[in-house]
Amino acid sequence: MQLIITDSYLLIYLMLLLFILLVAAILLTKPLLRYSIKRMSNDATAKLLSDNYDKNLAELLPSLKRFSAINLLELSLRAQSGKVITRPLGSPKHFFGYDQLMFSPQQMTKLSLPESASIDMSVTIGSRAEKPLTIKIPLMIAGMAYGTGLSKEAKLALAQASKALQTANCSGEGPLLPEEPKESGKFVLQICCWSWGERTNEQIAAADMLEVKMGQGGDVGASRIDAADIDGHARILGGLAPGEPAIALTAPPGVQKLEDWPGFIKDLRQRAKGIPLALKIMATDHLEEELSVAVDLGFDAIVIDGCEGGSHATPPIKQDDFGIPSLYALIRAKRYLKNSQISLIMAGGYFTPGQCLKALALGADALYLGTVPLFSLTHDQSTKAIPWEPPTTLVFYNSPTKTQLDINQAATSVANVLDSMVLEMEEAMRALGKSSLKELSSADLISLDSITAEVTGITQAYR
Repeated sequence: MQLIITDSYLLIYLMLLLFILLVAAILLTKPLLRYSIKRMSNDATAKLLSDNYDKNLAELLPSLKRFSAINLLELSLRAQSGKVITRPLGSPKHFFGYDQLMFSPQQMTKLSLPESASIDMSVTIGSRAEKPLTIKIPLMIAGMAYGTGLSKEAKLALAQASKALQTANCSGEGPLLPEEPKESGKFVLQICCWSWGERTNEQIAAADMLEVKMGQGGDVGASRIDAADIDGHARILGGLAPGEPAIALTAPPGVQKLEDWPGFIKDLRQRAKGIPLALKIMATDHLEEELSVAVDLGFDAIVIDGCEGGSHATPPIKQDDFGIPSLYALIRAKRYLKNSQISLIMAGGYFTPGQCLKALALGADALYLGTVPLFSLTHDQSTKAIPWEPPTTLVFYNSPTKTQLDINQAATSVANVLDSMVLEMEEAMRALGKSSLKELSSADLISLDSITAEVTGITQAYR
């Protein structure tokens, strides 16, 4: 008898064979994988523990105790390009700050306020101006530039958040996005050190305050943006020719020498038509000299950015090694301006409700926040970028993924974060028995160490 195997039987036999091989592979995979990993780890451990340092992968460990992984990364970036490297989002250094200050409420000699008590968190900036800037909360959205930093989507989301919060949103130093003033709550327009920085009368008419920007926490002085990094819509708005780089000036257009300042400010005040004029500077040891000039020029408000302040795409040396901490600057500025009606806005390194409320207790009229709203933009949208790109690629101007940012969703996230911070500050105010920011003062604070006590003039807890 002849045995005939049909195609269907052959297929069944092959499938059975494959199934058996698959089961065997599954059963063997775990022990084989464990064996392979053990062999590799044993070999690696043996090499780490026996190879001389000059042939050992662990040779980096002693060096990393002296300089950080960030230093190693930036060294490699310099080796790759041979050019000035630019770091986003500010310095990784930790500067002297508010940690050693604590609020000190009374309990038996004064009662706290009930949960139902309303707290007045409103602020008026530039009270001596014809049209002061009044905002509902003391937290403002800092200047983050369109085109030289953020995308249109990110800027519009920040503007919408400011409207929901009834606070102010700052243009930053980039070309003005035409939609931004209309989308914002109150709008602060920067007069800045770029070719477009003088702004038009129409742009100024849409603002609630003008801010002459000479420096910020992580950046001061001249800089350059290559043409490829400011291509497209921002190039057109900035009035740049195709292929033309953006090169920062040493002062706003119209100020070529120090003697030009009085005439420049006189003209700017006429163009402002009653809204406050503010000056933004980096905090340095020349602070009192700068404030003296600002007072003489008649500014209504001063914005001081401590060295903790972030800046997009500036050299590490400016972020790490320029300026003084925000707390030092606040104490010195408040001391200098104590007999004036000039409003003081602090910026740089304010990330928590506690830090913000302590700065307000020490005399700041309001605070600019940059990093907090920036990271809030991508809160529940970060999965659109990670794991292959950082979340901030959703908000930067020259990123291909910027259009994936949902503007309304991002605006809600920013508003939620700042709302939450203000609610915490209000709860602290009730605990202190204060119903208005006007009642808050340095007397509500205590210092935990002698250095902080000396810097701030706040009583030391142990004495």
